[in-house]
Amino acid sequence: MYVAVKGGEAAIEKAHRLLADRRRGDRSVPALSLEQVAGQLSLAVDRVMAEGSLYDPDLAAMAVRQSRGDLIEAIFLIRAYRTTLPRFGATRPVETAAMRIERRVSATYKDIPGGQLLGPTFDYTHRLIDPDMAGDHPVAPGALREMAGDAAYPRVTDILNDEGLIEPDVASDVEPRDLTRDPTGFPAGRDLRLQALARGDEGFLLSLGYSTQRGYGRTHPFVGEVRIGLVDLEIDLPELGFAVNIGAIRVTECQMVSQFKGGGENGPRFTRGYGLVFGQSERKAMAMSLVDRALRADEFDENRVAPAQDEEFVLSHCDNVEATGFVEHLKLPHYVDFQAELDLLRMLRREHAAKTTAETDRQEAAE
Repeated sequence: MYVAVKGGEAAIEKAHRLLADRRRGDRSVPALSLEQVAGQLSLAVDRVMAEGSLYDPDLAAMAVRQSRGDLIEAIFLIRAYRTTLPRFGATRPVETAAMRIERRVSATYKDIPGGQLLGPTFDYTHRLIDPDMAGDHPVAPGALREMAGDAAYPRVTDILNDEGLIEPDVASDVEPRDLTRDPTGFPAGRDLRLQALARGDEGFLLSLGYSTQRGYGRTHPFVGEVRIGLVDLEIDLPELGFAVNIGAIRVTECQMVSQFKGGGENGPRFTRGYGLVFGQSERKAMAMSLVDRALRADEFDENRVAPAQDEEFVLSHCDNVEATGFVEHLKLPHYVDFQAELDLLRMLRREHAAKTTAETDRQEAAE
């Protein structure tokens, strides 16, 4: 940091005080509570949890408040805190087919078993600023569909799979690698790619996903299904001999039905892209599923010709904490490096000037 500068420590302390003052803002206005942030800025909190790789709404709300709303800074805080936590076990794979649905839409079928559930979404709003947002106007309670306790919500991709129209979703007994513990090497397996995309920067993935739709990735996608809801977490306890439910988390899952492929004994069928993230974050889940499909180019003998198909490019640049550190480190002192560049440039300019002068003298002598 700037400690090497004369008086740097005192300057940094004052910078911290100024930051705290700006964070608090007008003292006549009540301070934001964590309940307000988690409840009323829930989508921001969900993004921080997803890209911070830690599911804790209160902690994410604290990070959003501490960072003054800078979500990447909040994600950085959550990642740093996450490294201090012990690991005492791993849950069983989450069963999203048993999700307690809050929102579920499909763009491939109008009528699906269980029906379309619009849920809380901006999709059908007029996207006009609402003057009521300036105050605290009464809000009517949400209207929810009555659901039977045994209601079934099969995945849309399962319907296609029953007809053999899409590549099967095959379960694997192979232990997935841990991106936070194992160094990333290339080529990377799909397990590591999905981990990287799940905690990757939403904006970066959105741009890459958009690029695949514009021809840079050969996806030709249809949203098979986007579903948001609560899923149970179960952990095996050896001393008991069975799994125990330790709670539930909200997740968003996207199954993207993509370009079909032919050949082989199974004939032509659709391919898949998959996205799963913490909280309500369907834009991220959709972008993730688009990029996931693009990164599977080798599986379908496709040429890697687009950025979204280059796993080294995608995985090396999708992490916003790493990207932030590398970009923002440019603010730190680089005096020695710059002086070396400056000295080199001055020497080159002197040599250029001397060469120009000599050339001019030769021309004048020739005349």
